[in-house]
Amino acid sequence: MTTPAAVPLPYAEFDGHPATEDDLRGAAFSGYGHFTAMQVRGGRVRGREHHLERLDSANRELFAHPLDGGSVRERVRHALRSAGTADASVRVHGLRAPGPRATTLMVTVRGPARMEPGPRTLMSVPYARTAPHLKRPGDFGQTYYGDLARRAGYDDALLTLPDGSVTEGAITNIGFWDGTSVVWPQAPALRGITMTLLERQLPGAGVRSLRRAVNREGVGAYRSAFVTNSQGMAPVARIDDTAFTVDEELMERLAAAYEAAPWETV
Repeated sequence: MTTPAAVPLPYAEFDGHPATEDDLRGAAFSGYGHFTAMQVRGGRVRGREHHLERLDSANRELFAHPLDGGSVRERVRHALRSAGTADASVRVHGLRAPGPRATTLMVTVRGPARMEPGPRTLMSVPYARTAPHLKRPGDFGQTYYGDLARRAGYDDALLTLPDGSVTEGAITNIGFWDGTSVVWPQAPALRGITMTLLERQLPGAGVRSLRRAVNREGVGAYRSAFVTNSQGMAPVARIDDTAFTVDEELMERLAAAYEAAPWETV
């Protein structure tokens, strides 16, 4: 079988066909929808069923009908074949469709990515995402506060509620280490796939994982912290004026737990 020639990345398909100007114009002028982001290696992905469940659940909520996981997988496989690659950063978007169809599926393929492993500094900001349980495009506040944080010399923003509760990073989940347990903030936030896999894998690695309210003023009670997203994880060196120990042993244990999660064919 002939392998298709690689096409320039990023590459996008709408409902299984290469994106046209009209497709891209429609997506650009309508920000209403949802998506999931995944790292694909060798045509496989970690947390496949979690990605499919996220897309189906969001589609039911936004467009009042399910999204078939088999169809989603075929769209992703088709886009990867068309792009001529099995290693990529892939996003699957559910968009409002014109006419009788309820959902348009946009699949984008970019080069593979991995989070830089160096320690992060975070600036706490007063912002809560609308419908934080949904992963959706075009959130002005996340970009706005992320840019403010970087201009102030930080790597990114940490979102907090009016009462000071820590929720999540601008584009990450955050976890804390108290010396015996990984603590995830018990607050409205996106349930990230990497976080979900860690929650499942950590007990098997002998690490307790739990949820607890975390307040901005109380983060100093924790020894270490780290952030996760679809590109991986990294330690946190500082939140505002609070410094954390960059615990290499902890990061190795987290990485080992995550690496133990199986790769599954898209």
